Amino acid sequence: MTSKLLYEKTAEYTAFYTGGDIQWTKDGVTLLCQNDDIIKIVDVNTFSTILTIGEGESDAENDQIYTFQVSHSNDIVITAHRSGLMKLWDRHTGKHQKVWRSGHKGPVAKLAFDLLDENIASGGSDGNIRLWDLNHNTCTISLRGAMGVFSVLRYHPDLSKQLIFGSADDTKIRSWNSKTGKEHLVYSGHFSKITSLQFTPEGEFMVSSGRDRVLILWNLNESKALKVIPVYESIEATVLLPSVFKIPNFTKKIETEGIFVACAGEKGVVKVWNLLMSRLMFEQENSLVSSAVEEGGLAITHLLFNELRNVLAVVTADQNIIMHDVESFDCIKQITGFTDEVLDIVLVGKNESHLVVATNSSDLKYYEFETMNCQIVKGHTDIVLALAVFPAKPELFVSSSKDNTVRIWLQTPDDRITCLAIGARHTASVGSVFTSQTSCNFFTSVSQDNCLKVWNVPKDIETNTNQKIKSHHTELAHQMDINCVTVSPNDKMIATGSQDKTAKLWTDNITLLGILKGHRRGVWCVKFSPVDQVVLTSSADSSIKLWSIADLSCLKTFEGHESSVLKIEFISKGLQIISSGADGLLKLWNIKTSECKMTLDNHDGKVWSMALNKSESIIITGGSDSKMVKLKDKTIEKREQIAKEREEMILQEQELMNLLHDKKLIKALKLSLRMGRPLHVLKIVNEVLKGGNEKLCETLKEINNTQKETLLKFATEWNTNNKTCHAAQLVFNILAPEIISGSLKVPALGGFIEGALPYTERHFERLTNLLQDLNFITYTVNCMQPHAIKNG
Repeated sequence: MTSKLLYEKTAEYTAFYTGGDIQWTKDGVTLLCQNDDIIKIVDVNTFSTILTIGEGESDAENDQIYTFQVSHSNDIVITAHRSGLMKLWDRHTGKHQKVWRSGHKGPVAKLAFDLLDENIASGGSDGNIRLWDLNHNTCTISLRGAMGVFSVLRYHPDLSKQLIFGSADDTKIRSWNSKTGKEHLVYSGHFSKITSLQFTPEGEFMVSSGRDRVLILWNLNESKALKVIPVYESIEATVLLPSVFKIPNFTKKIETEGIFVACAGEKGVVKVWNLLMSRLMFEQENSLVSSAVEEGGLAITHLLFNELRNVLAVVTADQNIIMHDVESFDCIKQITGFTDEVLDIVLVGKNESHLVVATNSSDLKYYEFETMNCQIVKGHTDIVLALAVFPAKPELFVSSSKDNTVRIWLQTPDDRITCLAIGARHTASVGSVFTSQTSCNFFTSVSQDNCLKVWNVPKDIETNTNQKIKSHHTELAHQMDINCVTVSPNDKMIATGSQDKTAKLWTDNITLLGILKGHRRGVWCVKFSPVDQVVLTSSADSSIKLWSIADLSCLKTFEGHESSVLKIEFISKGLQIISSGADGLLKLWNIKTSECKMTLDNHDGKVWSMALNKSESIIITGGSDSKMVKLKDKTIEKREQIAKEREEMILQEQELMNLLHDKKLIKALKLSLRMGRPLHVLKIVNEVLKGGNEKLCETLKEINNTQKETLLKFATEWNTNNKTCHAAQLVFNILAPEIISGSLKVPALGGFIEGALPYTERHFERLTNLLQDLNFITYTVNCMQPHAIKNG
């Protein structure tokens, strides 16, 4: 296998939804997602960001978006910012069209368009609602009466009623006349924050949900609760379903009288209620959302219903978007909006067709590599820290977690992931796992309990699921946290690295073979060479060390990273090293020469994870910046490019020699300038000067401005040497009038003059002194001549 020269970034998978508001366009094609200081418009089918609103704004980084709203026509977007500004954007182009100050005493919490998209209401944290005429950007009226921060703001669907509804911290739903500003009715019934309001199409009834675990059906004309339905969980989002629809377990179309509401909240399950009958019609059984850890916490934050697609999208507290077909309630699509920190990545499957990613979550993210379609895999009860694949059976892999357990997983023929076995013998977070390399017989794990464990993989592992496994060897391996474990290519040795600054070598039955001492800080990663009796370690002291297994001596130290080196891998049959660090860099090293051949800066934080495919043609890196980067080996292309450039250079050299031989000086000068050969250019200029200064002046008229600029750069170099300054000064003299007149524009004119002037002054002073000396000699000779005649 030839050495690698270059890897290039071919794809980058970044966050597009980091929490906050999210809206679905009516056509069902795009989602508008709040992503810190910008809004990303994402294609639902391809997961690609097709447009970004707010990017490139000069004040965007300091002016966080608090909330946004899309118009009913889906043509415009209005954002409310921390600075108190409100901005109007074109949804199709992302162009900024209008900006005005909200006038609220504090940030704007909610926005709502009227049905004609001519007015927008802003609900502030000051308990006031301001209504804005979008044609003139003027506040037409201010609505008062509420107290605290607005959590809900909606216009009544019937235009003729001219009503607007809002609820703030005082838990009352208030309605105002949007033309007169007078308070219409107050609906009291909830006892904690109200999270959603829905109106029936004819506008007669209103449905409200809250964190007080009830849904309330209101008669809008009487301001009294018709039905109060206990749902036994805090509700965060509701969707009013059409009067005719299908859901599982109901074979015929539902056309009976009813108001059907889908709701979700802290339990992570979607439920459908018929409010008129106070009846629970459907409770989801295939939820991929974990219930909230704390009572009253969040699990599902938004429900989005697209009538055109008949799809209900569930948005979770950890920024996953899960889409269900309403008719069957099967999960049809999963999108990960924000992966948080990417802690580990492995390629699984016979053709390495899928990625399994451990993020700052108890769930595994399972991606189809080509399309990046995601599935969320549940099992662990705390953050998953590490992953490892069995090379002998790439469908089988192991995970470890902060829940003190290890798990064995299998990729099934239908591309699903199932948990086959659980090991729960550690007493603290399990930070690293590694599998046997030649078989599927065992794997190793290390933990914050300072123990190294070797686990047997049962022979019948694929026939039973969730079986308990036990470790058959345990050793208190280090006195401090163990960061990593690895197994040798022949399965005969195990290596561990720890915060105690050492790496240790063990036999497969955990007998200590030796200790590698030399790092000044904790050891983050250890790897065995695939071909030699050496082991590689990386440390928080920013160095990588190569050790002999035979005598435990340090053979080489590689220095170049600016902070902790977190991951290392041997490539090119043990001739090269790939390393990633907390400085966000990926480096390629040549072991023989100890040189760093390549440095890539694709991450804005620690690069925790690195996965290579078997052919080493692709590298996937993941880091604390919640970004995954795909790199492709471009060595063959690079070598071909170098060979092609060399061939072109040889041909040009030959052509140049031929031109010089035939005394075709103008063509030779042009070619030398194009090739960037200052020495050849100087020789040609000196050759031209043999015909006089006028000849050089005529020659320089034949070259274009780009070539003249290159000639000036070369002349600046010649000007630094006494022997070649004559040609340089003549070039300056000929080209100076063109620069002064403006016909020759030199972009870096200031730098050029700054470089040339001191040497020119020095040459002028030297020539002046020389001239004085010559004049003095002439004077002396002239004085001596009369005496010589007289004496003669």
